[in-house]
Amino acid sequence: MAIDLEGRTALVTGSTQGIGEAIAAKLALAGARVGVNGRKPATVDAAVARINEITFTDRCFAAPGDLATEDGTAALADGLPTVDILVNNLGIFGAEPALEIADDEWRRYFEVNVLSAVRLIRTYLPGMTARGWGRVLNIASDSAVVIPEEMIHYGTTKTALLGVSRGFAKSSAGSGVTVNSVIAGPTRTGGVEDFVYQLVDRDLSWEEAQREFMRLHRPQSLLRRLIEPEEIANLVAYLSSPLASATTGAAVRVDGGYVDSILP
Repeated sequence: MAIDLEGRTALVTGSTQGIGEAIAAKLALAGARVGVNGRKPATVDAAVARINEITFTDRCFAAPGDLATEDGTAALADGLPTVDILVNNLGIFGAEPALEIADDEWRRYFEVNVLSAVRLIRTYLPGMTARGWGRVLNIASDSAVVIPEEMIHYGTTKTALLGVSRGFAKSSAGSGVTVNSVIAGPTRTGGVEDFVYQLVDRDLSWEEAQREFMRLHRPQSLLRRLIEPEEIANLVAYLSSPLASATTGAAVRVDGGYVDSILP
């Protein structure tokens, strides 16, 4: 299958590292112009240079902005008024005892993980429907379905994101625009490495720590290893393409078999 995104413009939020960076690189390799997003312009510029170098392209460009705020979203939209492919990857996570999560922390997680996506969908979906083509992808998590005891605030926001995706898919029905969620399983990123060491012995080597984490905290995984960011990006690139024209309103799993379900 040849994925051809030539002539399309994509925005990948939170794409200066990890899953977001891998998605930006994959979309660029498929031919799209890709806005790389992060809060700090210097970090964004460094990521743009890095992705363009590793993909041997010049398709990535800087799209900085703090998307957890209305002003940041408006500023980004002023500089990037038209997007064909929107990938809402921005998200925060961390371990905290359930009874110790304060109201402000709940609000912060909802603002970053949910409202940032809602604002951008409201910004770009009307243009997509007017043009008769578009892709919206919200990067969710296995934690949306299997709420982790150690981070229920994170899991709950990702559950909300599944509802956001389904609802906006209905609002754009019959328009040529698809809206989907991608349920990513436990993935190896810098942030996840830090998270793993919150839960296992910091004296363990990374390979030992990863195995111990999966054994103790993610025993449902059929893959029995952390997923690589590029494996998430492969599915996102497909769902961003014309090849996925009949997939909308879906929560598509790339979770290593973590969620114990026979449904997608």
